[in-house]
Amino acid sequence: MQKRRIVATGALPYANGPIHIGHLVEYLQVDFWTRFQKLRGHECLYICADDTHGTPIMVKARELGVTPEAYIAQSKTEHVRDFSDFGIEFDHFGSTNDPENKQLAEAFYAKMRDAGHTEIRDIEQLYCEHDKMFLPDRFVKGTCPVCASKDQYGDSCDVCGSTYSPVEMKDARCTICGTTPVQRKSSHVFFKLDHFRDFLKTWVPEHTSSEVANKLSEWTAGELRDWDISRDKPYFGFEIPGLKDKFFYVWVDAPIGYVSSTWNWCKKHGRDLKDYWQDPQTENYHFIGKDIVYFHCLFWPAMLKTAGYNLPREVFVHGMLTVNGEKMSKSKGTSITARKYLEHLDPMYLRYYYACKINGNLHDVDLNLEDFASRVNSDLIGKITNLGSRGAQMLSKRLEGRMGTLSGEALKLVQTAQGKSEEIAQHYENRDFGKALTEVRALADEANRYFDERAPWKLINTDPEATREVLTAILNVFRTLTIYLAPVLPKYADRVTQLMNEKPYMWADVARTLTDHKIGEYEHLAVRIEMPKIQQIVEESKVTDAKTAAPAKSEAGGMIEIDDFSKVDLRIAKIVSAEEVEGADKLLRLKVDLGEGQERQIIAGIKSAYSPAGLVGRLTVVVANLKPRQMKFGLSEGMVLAAGPGGKDLFILSPDSGAQPGQKVK
Repeated sequence: MQKRRIVATGALPYANGPIHIGHLVEYLQVDFWTRFQKLRGHECLYICADDTHGTPIMVKARELGVTPEAYIAQSKTEHVRDFSDFGIEFDHFGSTNDPENKQLAEAFYAKMRDAGHTEIRDIEQLYCEHDKMFLPDRFVKGTCPVCASKDQYGDSCDVCGSTYSPVEMKDARCTICGTTPVQRKSSHVFFKLDHFRDFLKTWVPEHTSSEVANKLSEWTAGELRDWDISRDKPYFGFEIPGLKDKFFYVWVDAPIGYVSSTWNWCKKHGRDLKDYWQDPQTENYHFIGKDIVYFHCLFWPAMLKTAGYNLPREVFVHGMLTVNGEKMSKSKGTSITARKYLEHLDPMYLRYYYACKINGNLHDVDLNLEDFASRVNSDLIGKITNLGSRGAQMLSKRLEGRMGTLSGEALKLVQTAQGKSEEIAQHYENRDFGKALTEVRALADEANRYFDERAPWKLINTDPEATREVLTAILNVFRTLTIYLAPVLPKYADRVTQLMNEKPYMWADVARTLTDHKIGEYEHLAVRIEMPKIQQIVEESKVTDAKTAAPAKSEAGGMIEIDDFSKVDLRIAKIVSAEEVEGADKLLRLKVDLGEGQERQIIAGIKSAYSPAGLVGRLTVVVANLKPRQMKFGLSEGMVLAAGPGGKDLFILSPDSGAQPGQKVK
């Protein structure tokens, strides 16, 4: 196998807040992937940093009565502690406030400016006379100028998806003090992103998934808007060379932090940055959430191309975390910080569960708390760890702790497990950790079946050497499964190496079979999760939030305002599959395509009116922002609209020809 040089990055966590279990969906999967690459013998760096600049940091530091530098230093200490305690192993975790990042930000900007990709022009901005500052997008709230939805941020509407300038908003207010801002002119630097449109049209489909490429094609199909890359004083960040009181927008220097953090690692290890960010043989990969695709797949590639650095081989985009099928909620106690989790449970349990759920696509990851406990207890404890416990304890107590030889079915069992090495490796390479762990569980099931059939607790009374062979087979399979799990459960794997009297594992160690080998004393590798511990985490995480109070009932005899209607997100959907729900008289299980590769499951009570086959391929209308509902027969993630009294007299709504999946019904 040819040795690869890889740089993998996780999106930079913002310094203005703690790490929570939603963040961990990203940082853990990068950890799984980079640990796997290292086990395969490749040179692989896991690079990350705190994202430290911007108005929110400045305002928060002011509230706390400290300098921004002191605030971000404390934040980094807490972030590094939480990541470390979750077993996340960065090769370097830096800061976007590092001097190396300042130097690189200035160099990138000089390249962009000198190549004619920037322009300085006056713009109208909102200015808060109370706080004496121009207001960045996220420090303005008001009414959307497109759909009239209230309480929207100054750059985009969460209801209709429109983007706009803060000065276009109605009823704008400063989010710091609540006063109405005024308009003032200010000179800003703009990056001419449309210069790169033809390049991006080709690059994006080749280096992102089809789901992401389809979404971004909506932008590259037309002229790309100039990107405002400057902010006015006061602002916590790097001042733009040659421009007084103008600072780089946080999204300029934040991704450059990937490069500067690698540079810091190179300095510590006597390496040359060019080998990691300018050598075409080096593989650079970004892992990001779907909420920041625009910056990482349009602006950032254009910046890298201009500055002469490697573009990512691929940008891996993942979904967000839901808990029990819903967005994380402070009032329900499901917005759980990493530290709160660690106060009660071993991090390996969440590492294992996330690995079971992550499959390398854009779908959200749901942490169902009951399923979490059940899967860890039944699979990790009851199936996998059980092999090591049963095999090692009996071998130590009854057969001097020495493994024997293998033949016949015992040898075949071990060879079958070893034979899965490349298949499981490919699942890891594809970031389909769920499939890798499915294979591991299947092998554990087969080994447990073999153990139960051989009944060594009985066999030892009549044939100790045959018993030794059974236990030798079981422990070899357990050892093999541990190597397969090592990227996900590194500390667990370390404990197994101690039990087996071996050095730390590499992936190639799968091919080795232990015979006539003395093992160490067995120590418990894992204990069951008790639901009361999970419930305690939830209770301690609950925060009373006035925003979660029930909305006031509409007046005027049931009439609603346009604002109320705008809260319902109606979308065109294509039914891609339909099937009867076993055990249900009225329900069909539908898979619908909402465009951009988004598929959802909807359980609909339309069985009496429609056969499944007759629905496939039809366009219909669904409520896309209905809170997911966990039903007896599965999770329903929306509602299909239908008219009629019910029974056979039920008619799903269909749009005219020309409508496309994902289009909003207005």
